[in-house]
Amino acid sequence: MIAYLAGWTRRKDAIFRAIAAAAGGGHRLPLIGLSFRGFPETRARTAEALAVAKRQPKGRLGRGLKRALIAAQYNWSRRYFARHPDRIAVCWNGLTGSRRAFMEGARDAGAGRIFAELAPFPGRVTLDPVGVNAQNGLPRDARFYLDWAAEDPSRQGEDWRALGQGLVARASRRADVGQGGAGALDGAGPFLFCPLQVPNDSQITLFAGWVRSVEGMIAALARTVQALPEGWHIRLKEHPSAKTSLAGALAEATARADGRLVIDNATDSFAQLAASGGVITINSSMGLQAFFHDKPVIVLGEAFFAIPGLTTPAGDEAALAAALRAPADLGFDLALRAAFMTYLDRVYYPKIEEGPDGVRIDPGALARVLAAARP
Repeated sequence: MIAYLAGWTRRKDAIFRAIAAAAGGGHRLPLIGLSFRGFPETRARTAEALAVAKRQPKGRLGRGLKRALIAAQYNWSRRYFARHPDRIAVCWNGLTGSRRAFMEGARDAGAGRIFAELAPFPGRVTLDPVGVNAQNGLPRDARFYLDWAAEDPSRQGEDWRALGQGLVARASRRADVGQGGAGALDGAGPFLFCPLQVPNDSQITLFAGWVRSVEGMIAALARTVQALPEGWHIRLKEHPSAKTSLAGALAEATARADGRLVIDNATDSFAQLAASGGVITINSSMGLQAFFHDKPVIVLGEAFFAIPGLTTPAGDEAALAAALRAPADLGFDLALRAAFMTYLDRVYYPKIEEGPDGVRIDPGALARVLAAARP
């Protein structure tokens, strides 16, 4: 049985109901309750959750009220799961703010957990007992995937490429960012593509690594772009869903880059990816999607695909500059990529089918997730 925190969208709640059907029932929690009797861990858990809340309160009073709210939510969640030890906590994302308090309360009560998120591929979903994005439970060891693929000849080959069928550039919510044709790429010369991410997304606020933010990455690129060979440049595109424009940071960076940083907010994102000599990202799913185009990927932040051979992790500015000095020599291990992507296809990302009667999740994959989540 599960207890799931309401997703407040039809799609999310349909996914939760599908999990509940496989788990023997579910309790929908429309909100997190409040309990003002603390635990020894309350203060630390509250500080951790508040530090990564997407909406940071302003002023001392606002911060104090938010801290009290998250503390009370943690206390309530822990008591709820202590009273219901048979229930697995299920939450969308679950890494920030109040949702983190909910999931931490469940963990400290000894309950199992499932973190949910849409997958970076069509028709798939993330269901992970450990976390999502860079906090997920996937092994970070290249040998794990190679050994797994070697166990069965059917796990070898190119079937994983079907995961990319149906991938299209995200529709833009902004008038100044589009998904137009590829005409601007004619005669552009060799370049690396850098699709910018949503600045306040948890991928950035939690896992940006040494660049710390999207603005920090832009500044780092401005400082290192001169390392590129003659004739090469970096093309950047703002995220089509970002509510905050990065025009100021981009203008400052391009002014320092002598034409070697090019802002292209008009051309289709996948057209730029396909025409590029490689991708630079903090941890965007487009770094993973670049595998379908056999592109090398430089990863600056924390990402579950930041595995040497799979991509080129650049853990500091010196490593980034070194990668930029020889972009044509950036490479990757074909066998490792095939094994990794096949594992994502067959094991990690369950298939989902959405219809008028709700959502159906691959029962075998769902059974594995539930078994792994139970304490």
